[in-house]
Amino acid sequence: LQPLLYQQTPRCIRSVEDQYYENWELCLYDDASSEKGTIECLKQWERKNDPRIKIQYGEKNLHISGASNEALKMATGEFVALLDHDDELAPDALLENVKAINHQPDADMIYSDEDKISEVGDRLNPFFKPSWSLDLLLSHMYTGHLGVYRKSIIDAIGGFNVGYEGSQDYDLVLRFIEKTKEEKIVHIPKILYHWRTIAASTAIRKKKKN
Repeated sequence: LQPLLYQQTPRCIRSVEDQYYENWELCLYDDASSEKGTIECLKQWERKNDPRIKIQYGEKNLHISGASNEALKMATGEFVALLDHDDELAPDALLENVKAINHQPDADMIYSDEDKISEVGDRLNPFFKPSWSLDLLLSHMYTGHLGVYRKSIIDAIGGFNVGYEGSQDYDLVLRFIEKTKEEKIVHIPKILYHWRTIAASTAIRKKKKN
């Protein structure tokens, strides 16, 4: 968690709490935040004593790749889904993924459509993705959110590469697909992820001035 955006975290966690599918595990790793509000926010969730919510506090800043790897160590499920702390899941996000896995038990990677959500909750800029396309992925990270991955493969490739901050998800997926087959990659044609557009997020890309 980054201290600047702690105020968005309750919405993110609440979107997991509100999932129709209830058999989930949320792994939160605080990356040595110096912002008191971030720590207090996490402590409040700890006091709820929900065993599905796991929280750990780092003593040294590891940046996004290192912190994500620490969160992966906490996960015990067969699959992991990546969720940024300022974004939100649609209420049926996990249910739709479970349905996809039940339909195709050998699936290794699942991705779905996404849109953006403003600071006041307005939904905008839907991104309706195509079925699996290696050529498109090699041109840019189109699978994006919501990405769900078989954890045994994540572990086999060593998780996130430190030093790839900013492109860590793209690097992960490029290495991940080398360990699976095209027919084991599933696209769910539904918007299941809301990417928040705030000043500190890459959801807003500003053009450079000449």
